[in-house]
Amino acid sequence: MTVELAHPYSPEQHHGHRDVTGGWLRPAVFGAMDGLVSNFALIAGVVGAAGAGQGAVLAGCAGLIAGACSMAAGEYTSVKSQTELMRAEIAVERRELARNPQGERAELAALYRSRGLDAELAERVAERLSADPERALRVHVREELGVDPDDLPSPYVAAGSSFCAFAAGALVPLAPFLFGASGLVVALVLSVVALFGFGAAVAVMTARPWWRGGLRQLALGVGAATVTFGLGHLLGVAVA
Repeated sequence: MTVELAHPYSPEQHHGHRDVTGGWLRPAVFGAMDGLVSNFALIAGVVGAAGAGQGAVLAGCAGLIAGACSMAAGEYTSVKSQTELMRAEIAVERRELARNPQGERAELAALYRSRGLDAELAERVAERLSADPERALRVHVREELGVDPDDLPSPYVAAGSSFCAFAAGALVPLAPFLFGASGLVVALVLSVVALFGFGAAVAVMTARPWWRGGLRQLALGVGAATVTFGLGHLLGVAVA
């Protein structure tokens, strides 16, 4: 009986990659961290100034709603503007390909020569790619602009991810006060756990040490809340 072993570099063996261009990870991470840190800092400031109570609940709810809406609007506007700029540049490239196809082919050949292909092979590759105008456009856009014209980021995905992530993060320090908490202890514990856990989760997703990501996010969040609580306490004493 003969057993055939697959060659270690067989073309049938593939590995997959995660989606790194979908436009959801950055706003989701930024939204969750911003919601958690800013709302905890806001609530800490209110408690430091006036103590726990209805004011902390109102401040936390206002911070959640206003922050989530602001984050979503900001992400939509920024990603929409970026996408519109990309589309405008793609249109410029399309017009240039129609106006001067020989010059664009020569530009492509020069690019491949700069990457190590000999002149004859670079010219053949450029000629083959330029035979189809749409394929030529995609190649030029990827090489010159560094973007995939078929996979531009969605402003709706960015806005939705940011809104939901901010609201979820902001709810963590607010939840104890919704159930009648009389101090910052429970909110602090929940926020510390959430900060470390989310920082660790993001670190794992981006192939970094989980403990380092967790501690970094924890330090940033606790630092911001400490400053805000101190300022709130000083303001409360000054007003009193």
